[in-house]
Amino acid sequence: MKLLHLYHDIMNLYGDYANISALERIFKNSGVEYTADKLSFSDSPAFEEYDFIYIGSGTERNRNVVLEDIRKYADGLKAFIDSGKPVLMTGNSFEMLGKTITGANGKTIDGLGIFDFAVTEQNRTRTTGDAIFTAGFLDKPLVGFINKCSEIEGISEPLFSVKMGLGNKNDGDTEGIRKNNFFGTHLTGPVLIKNPHFLVYLAKLIAGEDTEIKTEQLKYENAGYEITLSELTKRMNSESR
Repeated sequence: MKLLHLYHDIMNLYGDYANISALERIFKNSGVEYTADKLSFSDSPAFEEYDFIYIGSGTERNRNVVLEDIRKYADGLKAFIDSGKPVLMTGNSFEMLGKTITGANGKTIDGLGIFDFAVTEQNRTRTTGDAIFTAGFLDKPLVGFINKCSEIEGISEPLFSVKMGLGNKNDGDTEGIRKNNFFGTHLTGPVLIKNPHFLVYLAKLIAGEDTEIKTEQLKYENAGYEITLSELTKRMNSESR
């Protein structure tokens, strides 16, 4: 089984490298054999050789630099997504897969066109906040943090429902995007450490549903999750009064 951490050196804000570290640790402790490659600009990944691809978040400038480099792999990435193999893209990295990105300066650049959405950056304004999201494929809510300067129009298959925090549009009730086993979300922090139930779900997708994933080592992650969810729920309830 092969994992790919793509653009690990430039798309790596908010400790997002720990998403790959979390998968490596849970596979190791579960006795699952794997290799993990960290590739970037000077490499030529053969996507078909991998079972999972991850790209983390970066500055808007770095995202645009990566977008120009990854264009040559657009067909391969689309084929990987269409095949149903798992992909996770966090922060602003998934924004590259839409039709266009309009920057705060008003200039529009083409995205990869794998999805139909359009990204518009706000003029010198960032929006931040803690979040509680829900998903039909998970039995517990997700928690996390969002720091972005964009709004997204045209996502017909969102990943999460917003209970608290920022959606694809700042006042929207949905967030992220899902197609097959592609997961794109602005949640950072990193999302798989903060949400161990999502980590286990994704690990089973990668390794196969029949694979035994051992969760005993997640006691600290589970405790942190429960505390975070409890405190954010209290805040959400107090703000809704």
